Order: sequence, then structure tokens, then C-alpha cells
Amino acid sequence: MVDVTSLLACPRCDKQLALQENGHYFCGACKVEFPTQSGMPWLFAEPAATLGEWRGRLHFALQQLTDELAGLERELQRNDLQPLTEQRVVRYKAALEEHRRALIALLQPLDLQALGGRVESYLALRTRLPVDQGLNTYYANIHRDWAWGEAENTASLQQIRSVLGDHSELGNMLVLGAGAGRLAYDIHTQLDCATTIVMDFNPLLMLVAKGVTSGETLELYEFPIAPKDPGDDAVLRKLKAPAPADENFHLLLGDALRPPFLARSFDTVVTPWLIDIINDDLPALAARINNLLSADGRWLNFGSLAFAGPERARRFSTDETRAIVASSGFAEPRVHEETIPYMCSPASRHGRQETVFSFAAAKTADVKKPERYRALPEWLVTGKEPVPQSPSFRTQAMTTQVYAFIMSLIDGKRSIRDMATVLEAKRLMSKEEAEPAIRSFLTKMHDDAERQARF
Repeated sequence: MVDVTSLLACPRCDKQLALQENGHYFCGACKVEFPTQSGMPWLFAEPAATLGEWRGRLHFALQQLTDELAGLERELQRNDLQPLTEQRVVRYKAALEEHRRALIALLQPLDLQALGGRVESYLALRTRLPVDQGLNTYYANIHRDWAWGEAENTASLQQIRSVLGDHSELGNMLVLGAGAGRLAYDIHTQLDCATTIVMDFNPLLMLVAKGVTSGETLELYEFPIAPKDPGDDAVLRKLKAPAPADENFHLLLGDALRPPFLARSFDTVVTPWLIDIINDDLPALAARINNLLSADGRWLNFGSLAFAGPERARRFSTDETRAIVASSGFAEPRVHEETIPYMCSPASRHGRQETVFSFAAAKTADVKKPERYRALPEWLVTGKEPVPQSPSFRTQAMTTQVYAFIMSLIDGKRSIRDMATVLEAKRLMSKEEAEPAIRSFLTKMHDDAERQARF
């Protein structure tokens, strides 16, 4: 059995961490303590600030639920509801209230009443959580992993088997971006693993994974977007693993962009549904994974291949992906593509088939370690460098000026046509262009005001 501490490194400076008597980890070089949450190491570059941000996101999620419950209560005050409609809304409201209580209980380790870290810490380290990732972003995956997704889970494991071939010994394995943990669990329990480290940055997913792989049965509601039958809009699910994981299965929280591990610590690194969504260029990510692998280690990838970054040149094809992997200190990857079920909940009409791209690539050489990932540029961190006059900034500046000018024309007397005449006189646009543009802008402002009023 491997001592997990021997694998861990500070995500700030890459020095080895020390385990303290209180169960927390400490970096002697940075003088920073990394706590644990429900027994899982919290290994973010700025642990206090990250914890504070996740607390904020939980508060936001709970406020959203509170707002939705208030809206449902207003709907129930209407006198034009059909009996079946009223029954459905009452049932859904009760489920939502129970779901809110369950989330508070499950996420109790985050200690909602405590103060978080300062935003300046994020700026100094240039690390931050992805703005599009909330606690509930992958909530449906919890139910797929631990309630009804047997067909997809079995198919997913088979993709890993297909690229492994006869070389099934995985040794010490790291799963980066593990989500709610089912694929990591299946690989660990059904294939030849010595020690498995399971990492994700979402505490809700990790707390669920911790509970079920420890032998607990959790109950959480599933809320399908497209319910199949009456009563399917809120379905209470029992979440349970086939059996508890053994003592060589370990979970921790951290950022795949700043992996908190010593170089060459793993025989296998698995990236499920990660390489096309992470905020890192694929060549840099490949180099990071190379750095984590031992001399004869392997990289296993599984998931879709749907790069969607702003730069067209970075939306890599399958052939480009294979070439990048092969040029990053790996042998030509062994690839397998297959169409498998994806998110086919028995309570939803939205299940589909997804063609997944899996590969196994053996490490053949060390490559230069890439620079630490930095989420923010120098001019934004220090405040001393000139702010670049980028095309997007110029466009936004012009748009803001036009919007501000339109808002200045609102005096309770002018109509949309009157405002369009003013814009034409200022040579900003013709009256024919201005009128629909102003109407569209004011419609958005009106809708935003209505939403705020409902809140």
C-alpha cells in the first residue's frame, strides 16, 4: 500500500507536503496549511480563498432554490390551475424543499458560516475557479453514476478495457477530473490497480463519491429537464455503490490545472471527459500529464472530443489530438472510438448516444515541464502594466458608450422613435437601424428589471 503523503506536492511551489498531527497538510516552503474536508485533502493553490468561493457558490445555489420556491408559492395562489397541475406543482415544491435541506446537510463540511479567503489571494496566485462551473453544473452525473446509469457505466469501463489490450496492470493510478467518481471506482475495483487517487475540484461531487464509496446510501432528488411521465419532474433516487471501495482508493479536492502531486508519481493517469473542456491548451496539458507519469507510465483518456474554445486553431481534430500526444513524450496512442449511451435517465426524454474517443499512450520520454497555469494576465494581477487595447475591449467600449448614451436619453418624454432620431443626428446610425436596435436593448433592460422584481 502506498503512503498517499509521499505522492503529494504543494500546488503553489511543487515541494513535498508534510502531514501534520491534526490531519492537515503543510508546505514548509510556502508556510501554507492545506486542510481536509470530510477526510479529503483540500489541495488548491489558495485553499482559504477557494473554500470561500465554493461557500459563495453554495450560498448562490441555495438562494436560487429559495427564489424558485417563492415563485412556486406564487403560482399556487392562482385560481386558474387545473387539479392535476396543482398536484404536480405542490409535489414539485415539496421535493425542492427537501432537496434544499439535503444539500445543506451534505455540504455541511464546507462550514457555511465561516469567512472565506480574500480575492487578492486569487489575483496574486492567478488561480480561480471556472466561472461557468457551479455546484450543480454536473448534478445529473451523480444520478447517472450511482443510481440508474448501469448501461453507460458498463460501456465506459469497456472503452478503457479496449485501449488497454493485454497491458492491464495500472499500478498507482491518478484520475483527473473524476466528477462523481464512478469510472474511477469501476477501474479500481474491476481492473488491476495498486492505489487509486481520485481528484476533482467540485466538493458536491466529491462528497457524494466519498459517501457512496465508503458504503453509505445517499438519497437525492433527480430533476429531469424533460420528464418522461407524470411524477418524473422530481424523482427521489437512492445513490449507492455496488460495494465499498478498499483502503487503497483515495479522494481529494484540487485543480487539474495545478495538480498537487510530485513528478513521476503515477504509473497511470486517466482523464475522463476532461481534455476538451479544461482551460488549458492541449499541448500544455499533455506535458503536465507526462510530468506526472513514471518512466514507463501510461495516459488513458476517455470521453468526447468537442473542443469549443474561442480560437478555431485550438479546436483539435482526432488526428491532431493523436499527433499532439505523440509529440509530447508519448508513443503513438492506441485509439478506440465507439458510440455509447449518454445520460439516458429512465425519467427523462433527453437521453442520447455519444461517440467517445478513448486512447492509451505509453510514456517514452520526459518533456520540459510547462509553466504553472496562470488564469489571469500580468496587467490584471499587478495593476501596473498598460491595459491592452484588444479588439474585444474596443468593441465592448463602443457598445457601452452607445448603451450609456441611450440610457441618458430616457427622460420620461422621448419615445423610441424620438431616440432613434437623436442617434441619427449624432451620426451613430441611421434612424432605420437605430429604432429596432433601441427596441431590442430596452426589451432586454425591461426583462432584466422584471426578473429582479420577481427575486
